[in-house]
Amino acid sequence: MALQIGVARTRLTPPWGVELAGLGYYLKRTWQRIRDDLAATALVIDDGERLIALIAVDLMYSDRDFVQTVRTLVSVHTNLYPEAICVACSHSHNTPTVAIIRGAGEIDPEYQSWAARQAATAAILAWKQRQPATLRVGHADIAGWTFNRTRENGPVDPRIGVWRADDAQGRPLAAVVNFQAHPTVMMHLGLTDVSRDWPGQVTDLLEEAYPGLTALYLQGACGDINFNHSFEHPTHCHEPGRAIAAKALEAFASSRTVDAPRIGHASRAVSLPTRRWTRAEIQRDREEAEYRLSTGDTTGWRDGLARVIVNYPDKLPERYGGDLDKTVQAIARFGKEWTDQILLDVDTRPETLTAEGQALRVGDAWLSANPSEFFTSLALDLRRQWGRDELMVVGYANDSIGYLPDAYDVERRSYAAYQSPKFKNQFPFVAESGEAMVNGLLAALEESTVS
Repeated sequence: MALQIGVARTRLTPPWGVELAGLGYYLKRTWQRIRDDLAATALVIDDGERLIALIAVDLMYSDRDFVQTVRTLVSVHTNLYPEAICVACSHSHNTPTVAIIRGAGEIDPEYQSWAARQAATAAILAWKQRQPATLRVGHADIAGWTFNRTRENGPVDPRIGVWRADDAQGRPLAAVVNFQAHPTVMMHLGLTDVSRDWPGQVTDLLEEAYPGLTALYLQGACGDINFNHSFEHPTHCHEPGRAIAAKALEAFASSRTVDAPRIGHASRAVSLPTRRWTRAEIQRDREEAEYRLSTGDTTGWRDGLARVIVNYPDKLPERYGGDLDKTVQAIARFGKEWTDQILLDVDTRPETLTAEGQALRVGDAWLSANPSEFFTSLALDLRRQWGRDELMVVGYANDSIGYLPDAYDVERRSYAAYQSPKFKNQFPFVAESGEAMVNGLLAALEESTVS
């Protein structure tokens, strides 16, 4: 069965005045410099009967409406089914967001609409540019570069997955790289810079190694994974991207042609259990927020709202120039705003959250996509239960539901388990939520295999 494969790229660099996302609350972090341009990069694979499309976007988060817009535009102008299109964010913290993250990056509606059209355009162009090609698949492991930031000696996934498409003359045409680590090591070069961070460095290095190739980076299960702190420095921040690119090249060298490259795809609506916020939890945050907003008191600021408001609360004042008063006022504003919002329907909202679990397959190579900041233990469990060697696990895809922590983190009421649902306007996940997502992803993978 012969494949037709196309690849294309469009620009996503925002216009002046658009905020960058993450790092703190109410910073109004509008960009001041373009260190490297953002992009939407699309790959379309066609086996003559079925097609799939991967669209890698250099954005922090994207929501369901954004993805639906992209999918609709692509399906109108091609023969791709919406459910066969995966829209995945890199999660760089030097990019805008097109999904809610309360206080940590305002959505610009005009940019959101334009970015959706740009992402769709990349896929439409890739579809139009299909040509005979073969697909190769491989992987490599890289150890010692990342750590689990939620627990000492916690699990990490060292797997780098790769796909490479070669044209009819055997020349590299397109590549996909999948790894898992927060893209925050290069933000120290400029907090107000537009940048793809190290995922962009990886794709640039692969394209330098193979002239004529266009590369996509798909972010994995990095909800609890960072690169080692030693790389968060201007003299060392380029090292992780170089290391990932070098390992990806090794994986290309040892890759194999995909067996019987029949395409399959499946999309499942996965029901994730959550728990309702208690009135006591809401009232506690609200009372502290109102008190600090009215008095300016910073006494004991780390013990309440701020306990898990970011991963490293002690460092938060650095985001406000060391001004503790500004820091605490921002925290208090967040507390007031999240409680205002949740009180509107805390008693009537369903205690479940429906999320999309997607599976794409080309022969004996699979991709499993979910819309969360997936935790490593869950991804490793998915790999173990699926059992096939060539599986890419992709997060931040097709929507944004924030962190999906494992049972350990839920019990600890960590940043991921307790703060993320506040900035995403959700109920907190429970110990069983991660398992429910894994089961839904497995069901989608099975369906894609028999489709």
